[in-house]
Amino acid sequence: MTDLLHPLRRFLGNVGLGRLLVTLLVIIAGIGIARFSWQLPVLVDTERGLYDVRQFIAAPVVEQDPRISIIVFTEETLASTGKRSPLDRKLLADALRSIDTMGARSSGIDILIDQGQPDDGYLVETFRAMRTPTRLATVAENEAVPTLPPWQDKFLRRFQSRIATPQVGGGDVRVDVDTDNVIRRFPAQLSGAKPLLMDLMAADAGWGGRPMRDYAGGIAFRRQKDDEHPVFTMLPIELFADPAMAAAMAPLVKDRLILIGADLSMVDRFETPLTRVSGQDTPGVAIHGHLLAQRLDDRILTLLPDWAYWIAAVLVVGAGALTSISPFRAAITAGIGAVEIAGLIGLPFLLQSLDIDTIGLPAGGWVIGFIIAYAATAASARSIGVEQRAFAQSALGKYLPPGIAQMIIQQPEKLALHGEKRRIYAPFTDIEGFTKLSDSLAAEELSILLNAYLDDISRIILAHGGTIDKFVGDAVIAFWGAPVARPDDADRALAAARAIQQYSGEQLGRNTETKGPRIGRTRIGVHRGNAVVGNFGGTDRIQYTALGDAMNTAARLEAANKATGSYTMVSREAIANIREPVCRSLGRITLRGRGDPIEVYEPVADAESAAQHNVLWKRFEAGDAAALQAFRTLAAEHPDDTILAKLVSRLETLEPGGSYVVS
Repeated sequence: MTDLLHPLRRFLGNVGLGRLLVTLLVIIAGIGIARFSWQLPVLVDTERGLYDVRQFIAAPVVEQDPRISIIVFTEETLASTGKRSPLDRKLLADALRSIDTMGARSSGIDILIDQGQPDDGYLVETFRAMRTPTRLATVAENEAVPTLPPWQDKFLRRFQSRIATPQVGGGDVRVDVDTDNVIRRFPAQLSGAKPLLMDLMAADAGWGGRPMRDYAGGIAFRRQKDDEHPVFTMLPIELFADPAMAAAMAPLVKDRLILIGADLSMVDRFETPLTRVSGQDTPGVAIHGHLLAQRLDDRILTLLPDWAYWIAAVLVVGAGALTSISPFRAAITAGIGAVEIAGLIGLPFLLQSLDIDTIGLPAGGWVIGFIIAYAATAASARSIGVEQRAFAQSALGKYLPPGIAQMIIQQPEKLALHGEKRRIYAPFTDIEGFTKLSDSLAAEELSILLNAYLDDISRIILAHGGTIDKFVGDAVIAFWGAPVARPDDADRALAAARAIQQYSGEQLGRNTETKGPRIGRTRIGVHRGNAVVGNFGGTDRIQYTALGDAMNTAARLEAANKATGSYTMVSREAIANIREPVCRSLGRITLRGRGDPIEVYEPVADAESAAQHNVLWKRFEAGDAAALQAFRTLAAEHPDDTILAKLVSRLETLEPGGSYVVS
């Protein structure tokens, strides 16, 4: 424990009051998000989505419920009756008369009778004659329902009083719909309103269990086994309006609770967490089926107290802050943080599967709060480290290159005198005509000009992630692949060579315009090969450098540009791992001091012309006699392309597979 608290004590001791206050304010904001994300814009949509996925995964896959049957008006029903709104009341009355003879335990009708129709007398007579306990839909009297004008509400109340008998009454069918039209919560019982429809139906049927009037948690939805076995039996109402057909339906009614409503494409349809994931909506009467099934199962999900949410928010955000300053290496710390985030995402799923209601649980807020605290504390700790490293690096920088000084700050053991074999990408640059230029300038003027040039070239190399080995006069030697190797080192090295070449051309143009001292074009050679990379020197002076074939070959490729007329020459080995090398072949050359020929390329801007050029080169190499003539034609079409002209001149002296010897 002492070791784990040491980073915290060190952080608090070095962070400073101002930075500490800012970090604490950010952490407090993270706690707020981790507690109230269900109430925050944008985040509430994320929380709802995560809850819906949890609900879908945790919902039990069930067989068809044998306790509940749902009888519905369908689109086919409306087409056959010719009545769409209000629904055909004679059809409803005839179905109720049949159901009343089949031994249902209770019935609930999710249809608002809120305006008069010619068949109302027949329907009232049917209700008053019902022996089966029956509940007709009503809405809470103290609730404002924008879609129900006062005259309709008045009619609904009067109709309810006309049908009232000891067996028939009203039941509240209100559902709580979130702003995204998704039903997630059990409808809360409003003061002074009639009891909820499903509570009344369960009581009418003599079912035990606790009334749900005081429960306002999530609905425990069920998932159907497959498309052929929905959770509830759903039957068209016309089957019950015809006595001859209704008799066959009796087994699906006897001893069951019957819900009657509409299953129409554009009316009374909602999304639930289950249907939101599956992409389909659910008729309102089926929603009441899920509410009724939950009531019959006496399944009340456990609601977490408000203080538990506060404790969780503080613990989650605190964990993020402490993790970021753990004493472990960065990779291990990041791994610990990733595991913690995975746990934060997975915990709500576990709780939901254990019948703990996670509606309102800020799962996304936990993750965001954790990340905010992690990032804020890490940023403060990093700023402390940057200040300390900057001081040490400035001292080491008097003796070592800045990049190596930084590496030694992070890994002091690197100061040991040793080397390791690496495959590196090595560019070698040199200025054309620099000797002549140096003879024509005063020492001070040459020094200013050269230092500015080397400074610019260094920035380009460092910007592309390269390591500067050394300066030899006007030459810059650098490499990629050490001390850190990256998957895209080849791309970085070629991009740096292109950038240097572009800079060189622009610099030459500026010097020409100002008529000042002119630094010639930069020639570059790039090769990939083996080298020994490390610290070399004595006990009092060391240098981080690369030695070996890669560096030597790069230097000779740079010099070979004179023979080919090019300014950047890249070996085939160097472009082998480039994702999209836009280069054209310069043929095969044999360098001084090397026995094996090297196929070399020049980076160009036009990918299409480079591809055509390289096709001709492959044809020439394959022995196609027409390829050389095609090269001649191409050179004639581009008389300003001196590099292509020199290539044609070399190919005229070579056989396929041959190489041009560079002296």
